[in-house]
Amino acid sequence: MSLSLNPTSHSKVTDAIMPYLRDPRLVRELAYIKGKWVHGSRDMAVFNPATGDVIGHCTRLQPQQVNEAIAAAANAFPAWRDLLADERAALLMRWHDLILEHKEDLADARGEVDYGASFVRWFAEEGRRAYGDTIPSHIPNAQLATIREPIGVAALITPWNFPHAMITRKAAAALAIGCTLLIKPASETPFSALALAELAERAGFPPGVVNVLTGKGADICTLLCQSDQVQALSFTGSTRVGKQLLEQAAGTVKKCSMELGGNAPFIVLPDMDIHAAARAAVAAKFQTAGQDCLAANRILVPRGGYEAFLDAFAGEMAHIKVGNGFEEGVTMGPLISNRAVAKAREIVDDAQALGARLIAGNQQTAPGANFFMPTLLADVTPQMKVFREENFCPVAGVQAYDHVDELIPLANDTEYGLAAYVYGHDIRHIWQLLRGLEFGMISVNSVKMTGHGIPFGGIKQSGLGREGSRHGFDEYSQLKYYCLGNLS
Repeated sequence: MSLSLNPTSHSKVTDAIMPYLRDPRLVRELAYIKGKWVHGSRDMAVFNPATGDVIGHCTRLQPQQVNEAIAAAANAFPAWRDLLADERAALLMRWHDLILEHKEDLADARGEVDYGASFVRWFAEEGRRAYGDTIPSHIPNAQLATIREPIGVAALITPWNFPHAMITRKAAAALAIGCTLLIKPASETPFSALALAELAERAGFPPGVVNVLTGKGADICTLLCQSDQVQALSFTGSTRVGKQLLEQAAGTVKKCSMELGGNAPFIVLPDMDIHAAARAAVAAKFQTAGQDCLAANRILVPRGGYEAFLDAFAGEMAHIKVGNGFEEGVTMGPLISNRAVAKAREIVDDAQALGARLIAGNQQTAPGANFFMPTLLADVTPQMKVFREENFCPVAGVQAYDHVDELIPLANDTEYGLAAYVYGHDIRHIWQLLRGLEFGMISVNSVKMTGHGIPFGGIKQSGLGREGSRHGFDEYSQLKYYCLGNLS
């Protein structure tokens, strides 16, 4: 959904949304601060990228209001921290149940709501097990140990491509350990965050524990980064913006976790069935129209099966139905904006200019201005943007290789290190790749790799820290060591 600023007075959500809702109260156009719905200085229109229709507005907070939200979260922290873990868990489970109860209204995609809710349940349960450690003492008559404590106020800056789950994956961990929250959703998709705040209020979260800030992202994020009342900053988005936030947060030495860009290789080993590999590669590339940090960007295929793979990939790709997600049978929707479409065209033009073959991808059949048809490029080289950049669009680039020994340096030839896919059966080659690939997550013979129990995150310029799993608490907590001496 694309964004525009609108100086008109606050308006009600248009009829574009209401016919689909069972509970219209879930649609909120105001920010949520200290348990109250707050209007800012002006409204910003939110668009349906498939049709261009305005589906509602969100409010633009003023700096003073952002600072009031920071103060509210800071004031709510001591009481929230001091609750028993079981008490926080009970509130999280009520939130979880309400999310699933209202799944149809919340759904940008039904699967995403289930996925997002799974993190709330996981951390509700895991919060009871945020253990410290006892340490064998080297000091006579002393007991040594660590305890894990919540870090304080956590600012969560989330993207538009998974507007529900990217909030719950962060928020559930932070809330379960005892932090209070300042959530800044993407301005393209604010309604998921605001609906989650409405459900959190119904679940009984005290005022100030959960706050949702809407408005101009750069202005709000600067205030969050500069505030010494905000102790943790978690961001999901581009590497470029992540670097800017790290610089801004350095002045207050915040604990920063960053889930940044990806440029995932999809490696087909010589013993892999070509048709099975093509089916998997199509799913790994196009299941979110390529607008996913885990999307397969660079597909590496043995030369002996190269042309057969291209044929099989194009055949699988032909089954994708592009259109408005509300239409029956549609399997791939629009890109987020016309800027994303222009970027996709730029990537294809660059590849063709440098010698790539366009196997499939007729843009004349695109059903609207924000749509880009699935595209297959062959004979990709490392000089091309489709190889070097996280393209975030439905453009697949395929390259042939001659020997398995080429794969590790070729796949690692990127500043990114989030995820990689490996398809094959020879355990020697698989193990060689598992150890040699410089990526935080590697999936072998499976497109699906994420979930509440896994540590999601990358290395190199793909980020800092992990989300999900017991390691998800690390970003919102700190270890306190104590030495308990015996004075008698």
